[in-house]
Amino acid sequence: MKFLFDSDTWQEIYGSIRKNKLRTFITILGVWWGIFLLVALLGAARGMENGFNKLFGNFATNSVFVWTQSTDTPFKGFQKGRRLRLKLSDIEILKQEFSSEIKLLAPRNQTNNLIIKDFKSGNFNVSGDYPVLDKIQKKNLLYGRFINENDILSEAKVCVIAEDIYKQLFDKNVNPIGEYIKINSINYKVVGVYQPSNGISFDGDAAYIPFTTFQKVYNRANKIDWMMITANDGVDIKQMEQDILLTLKNLHKVHPEDSRAFGSVNLGVEIGKVTGFLTGMQFLTWFVGIATLIAGVFAIGNILLITVKERTKEIGIRRAIGATPKEIRQQVILESVFLTTIAGMLGIFFGAVVLYVIDTLFGQGEDAALVNPTVNIPIILIAFTILIVLGTLIGMIPAYMATIIKPIEALREE
Repeated sequence: MKFLFDSDTWQEIYGSIRKNKLRTFITILGVWWGIFLLVALLGAARGMENGFNKLFGNFATNSVFVWTQSTDTPFKGFQKGRRLRLKLSDIEILKQEFSSEIKLLAPRNQTNNLIIKDFKSGNFNVSGDYPVLDKIQKKNLLYGRFINENDILSEAKVCVIAEDIYKQLFDKNVNPIGEYIKINSINYKVVGVYQPSNGISFDGDAAYIPFTTFQKVYNRANKIDWMMITANDGVDIKQMEQDILLTLKNLHKVHPEDSRAFGSVNLGVEIGKVTGFLTGMQFLTWFVGIATLIAGVFAIGNILLITVKERTKEIGIRRAIGATPKEIRQQVILESVFLTTIAGMLGIFFGAVVLYVIDTLFGQGEDAALVNPTVNIPIILIAFTILIVLGTLIGMIPAYMATIIKPIEALREE
């Protein structure tokens, strides 16, 4: 290890680099580009993943949404075009039939109504829901609470409103909890205010009231608009979706091959597609980055081979005055590692700068395309370690060529 701290060693490396400035710059550029590309692409992939997680962050990702449409095929005496309607009895049957697969099931009803507070008003979505909705799509409450079981049992006239509804109907800094608003000319006590998710939302700015209250006020009886279903861990969400739709077709006397009678969105499948894309992108990033690094490191090896050839006489003189093959070998390897280290540090630095610029330009705001595009420190250390190892290995080739030079033959070189 003494040669690492020998000033003569570093003077020779400096002299070699100074004599071949352009060649050294081009050599470093190849390695720099490889590590820079790796850092920038990995950071961009992480930014896309963060944006995706932000989009679906408030939802249970293994969820299915089901609603009714019109039939497309005649069946059992019914003509095509028959409009279907889900019922509460369907919910109970699904819970029994799929008790081991279904974790959460939320029947839902929605409408649009004028909401009034004193002399202020606005048209907003009004949704009748059970407390389980807060588990499927978590609400970020700013004030109060969400609907609870007592509200359901007592058919209470209470509501949870979106932040924008609160801002439109209430004066600034007024605590809305316990205040009353009118929905469909009926007074409801405000028990909570939530902040809508920045990601996907099926409700928009909505006022949530107990499901049982909604059924009674809007005379829905046992009819529902749609349902949200969350599967237990380990359940094949795609197969569960198909089984549920087939069960509903049997209950409503719909042809098994009718593809239009029921609409559905499988969040688990959609997320799986995006996750697969992100995984593929990360693999491609590593492949391209490592391949570029290897190409850059090989360039360093080639440059050092040329340098050894040019310094044949110098190496011969050093051997003649007592330098051992080990010292010559260490000198060449150290030069290779030094160049790869400098190139790697510059690549990491410029990669971080680019990610910072990307975050500043595209990572801010609710509609950000890339959210917090960063690379974990352990990944940086792994990439840097790979670079150093490659630099060491490639340096062994010119180092070996330098040690087999015989002093007498080297001194004869012109």
